[in-house]
Amino acid sequence: MNNTAGPLLIVEDVPNILDFLEMTLKFKGYDVMKARNGQEALGVIQKKRPAIIITDILMPKMDGFSLVYHLRTDSATRDIPVVFLSATYIAPEDKAFAMHIGATRFMEKPIDTEEFLLTVAELLTQEPPPSPPPIQEREFFEGYRKQLEMKLKQKSAQIARAERLIETLPIEQKPGFVTLRQQSLDDRDEIQAELDHIKEFLEKNNSST
Repeated sequence: MNNTAGPLLIVEDVPNILDFLEMTLKFKGYDVMKARNGQEALGVIQKKRPAIIITDILMPKMDGFSLVYHLRTDSATRDIPVVFLSATYIAPEDKAFAMHIGATRFMEKPIDTEEFLLTVAELLTQEPPPSPPPIQEREFFEGYRKQLEMKLKQKSAQIARAERLIETLPIEQKPGFVTLRQQSLDDRDEIQAELDHIKEFLEKNNSST
């Protein structure tokens, strides 16, 4: 299977997931480009337009929500289909916000390989659905802030639960929960950093109006 419409761009900051997606797509004959965050992806897109963008949401520097917002506000990239893959943003309100800002499909991790490949093939062979009109900057950031605040509370609750378990579990069972806690801590830090950035933007915007 050869993709004549252009390469597929994978945007993912976790190396083993990035490698897995790349190998899966290349095995099916697709040309693949890679980026580790939304900021890097925008630079890649300027050099070569992808047929589809497959992106994680929770990433440093620029996450998937911000990436889609930038894509949909630029007439040159507005119609590129975007598939979201996420293990963190999977609540109904997360998916609703993703579709509202212009995501084409939403898939949860861990990835079902067959479903993933079917989704890619469909987007390449079928007429893409029309993208919704780009939302206003303030509307995006207000909605984005709410998503981040909800996710920050969830991550803090996960960390507290993991810490309680670590204190009570036998020593041989602790390592798995220590790893889980560290991943949640890393996720929380990324979410907090993005939330601080959004709050700073909104405060500046309020002071200038």
